[in-house]
Amino acid sequence: MSDDRGGRFFFPRWTNLARPALAVALVVVPAYVVLLVAYGASPRTTDVGYQPQQPVRYSHALHAGQLGIDCRYCHSTVERAAFAAVPPTQTCMNCHAKIRAASDKLLPIRESYATGLPVPWVKIHDLPDFVYFDHSAHVRRGVGCVECHGRVDKMEVVTQVHPLSMGWCLDCHRHPEGHLRPPELVTRMDWVAPEDPLVYGRRLREANKINPSTQCWTCHR
Repeated sequence: MSDDRGGRFFFPRWTNLARPALAVALVVVPAYVVLLVAYGASPRTTDVGYQPQQPVRYSHALHAGQLGIDCRYCHSTVERAAFAAVPPTQTCMNCHAKIRAASDKLLPIRESYATGLPVPWVKIHDLPDFVYFDHSAHVRRGVGCVECHGRVDKMEVVTQVHPLSMGWCLDCHRHPEGHLRPPELVTRMDWVAPEDPLVYGRRLREANKINPSTQCWTCHR
């Protein structure tokens, strides 16, 4: 096919209209992919530092730290269920029916108790719906609360300190030794291994036959 000047060309003229689309495909799309990956790995996306305002200013530093209340008193299902239960209002009233019963800070608790409606707590460590996580499977094998939640006993306001990403979880499943302790001590926030943590954890892993799966179906069911 010849052009008006007698030259030769390989594509019809209408293909000139495709040049903007080609530029998009070669420049814009790769840039978008790079930005998407960067955003996906950012703290904003992994929620590290997430610290929502709760309807009641509950201090873990006071309750779990100073008063030494065991995590399982409020989160009573962690040893037998996939989810760590949000404590019902009755759990709060076990103490606060007598302790600071007239405090303005506890008004939402008293209203919840009177009406039977739950306190609208905001979930902090919230995995995607396509991820299955079983609290009991980890707690009963000696994975301490601090491994995922950090030192909540020192937090006035609970903050997410780990990304809880797939890569982060897989690192632990592949090398669990540094995250293990005796199961009866999982809620001890200040627990320290009696020797090198990896050596001690390796011994616990062998004794308890802990071999976490890294298959996709383990978490994506």
